[in-house]
Amino acid sequence: MTEHHLRDADGGTPAGAPGAPRRPALRAAGYLAAALPLSLLGAAYVLLVLYVGGLLALTLVGLPLLALGLRGARHLVRVHLRLVRVLLDEVVESPAPPPAADGTIAWVRGSLSDVTAWRGLLYLLLRLPLDLLGLVVALGLPLFGVWSAVWASAGGQEWWVVAAAVLFALAVLVLGPVVFRAWARLHRSLARALLGPSASQLRVRTLERARGAALAESDRGLRQVERDLHDGTQAQLVALAMTLSLTADALSDDVREATGDAPWERPRTLVARARAQTDDAIAELRRLIDGISPAALDRGLLDALPQLTGRAGVPVSLRVDVEQQPDPAVERVAYFCVAELLTNVAKHSGATRASVDVRVVGEERRGKKPRIRKPKGMKLRITVHDDGVGGAGLGRGSGLSGLRERLAAVDGTLGVDSPASGTTSVVLEMPLHL
Repeated sequence: MTEHHLRDADGGTPAGAPGAPRRPALRAAGYLAAALPLSLLGAAYVLLVLYVGGLLALTLVGLPLLALGLRGARHLVRVHLRLVRVLLDEVVESPAPPPAADGTIAWVRGSLSDVTAWRGLLYLLLRLPLDLLGLVVALGLPLFGVWSAVWASAGGQEWWVVAAAVLFALAVLVLGPVVFRAWARLHRSLARALLGPSASQLRVRTLERARGAALAESDRGLRQVERDLHDGTQAQLVALAMTLSLTADALSDDVREATGDAPWERPRTLVARARAQTDDAIAELRRLIDGISPAALDRGLLDALPQLTGRAGVPVSLRVDVEQQPDPAVERVAYFCVAELLTNVAKHSGATRASVDVRVVGEERRGKKPRIRKPKGMKLRITVHDDGVGGAGLGRGSGLSGLRERLAAVDGTLGVDSPASGTTSVVLEMPLHL
């Protein structure tokens, strides 16, 4: 298949998969040593900004100073983001840039309403107690455990007191790295929650990418139609016009007398050619129209899929478990994705058979009553599997990249499992309703 086999639709290594970066306690200790001074500086900065801004809020300089402090918090947060990425191996997506403003008043207003900056202040304020907790876990508890064991041994205590102190020291030394790694996970969670984009900002970015993908797909489709019309249908119509012109000439009495042909033999041949050319032009137009808006989709995706799988180049088994009809836009994207995948299976995978599984998945809850699916969480999942060669990866062409862009237009995702040993499964997921 042309890029028929991709290892990972996002081109990365899933978290927790073999080969994923490890996060040992040693790196977390290095993070604590590097970030603790910054935590002290950050907490002092936040208290200073809030104190000065609140104290002078009723004056002309109070709000501008608070706005300046919020902008400065963004720069401090960038330093913490770099430390989190380098030492804790947590890639946090960069937050949205500060709002653009024309003029001092607009700048102050935009800074004061900058949610990202306020979240940064909250992060800087929470860092200090969290880092002090990490310092206690990393140094305080081990030192206290060792001191307890030494004190009990050297102080002539009862044997059970000495044993308890030693066991406590060993437990602290053994469990310390585990607790410290949990502390590091808490730090990563805090960074994700407060330093990255908010849920609304992520949604806006997703919609912007989807809009860009939809516009790019629409532009490519229009250009392809223009090329097909120019190189295919237009050339066929020109040839038809020439044939009809020759037919008109052949019907002329002067031409028939000069050539000595039978009265209707040559016109009959030219008319037959014109008819064949007309059929070819009509077939080409139908192909183009079907590529823009397939007639099979007029009755819905569930009726169109049997026709699509029936004319694939390899035997295809179809299984459908869909109770609700998806939105038309979702059906259209699903139809074209399945069509391209089956075409690539037939042409490039070397497969002898394939399967298409279509079902609805979503959030479910179990109880005394039957399972209830929440409409907002329901998704259309289509799995296209074949027994062809495997071992492909994203970026080796543009076939599946185009599918991923088409899916992004409806907030869908693409996943591929293609081991080098063979067989490939492509999983398409998109919301059932937009």
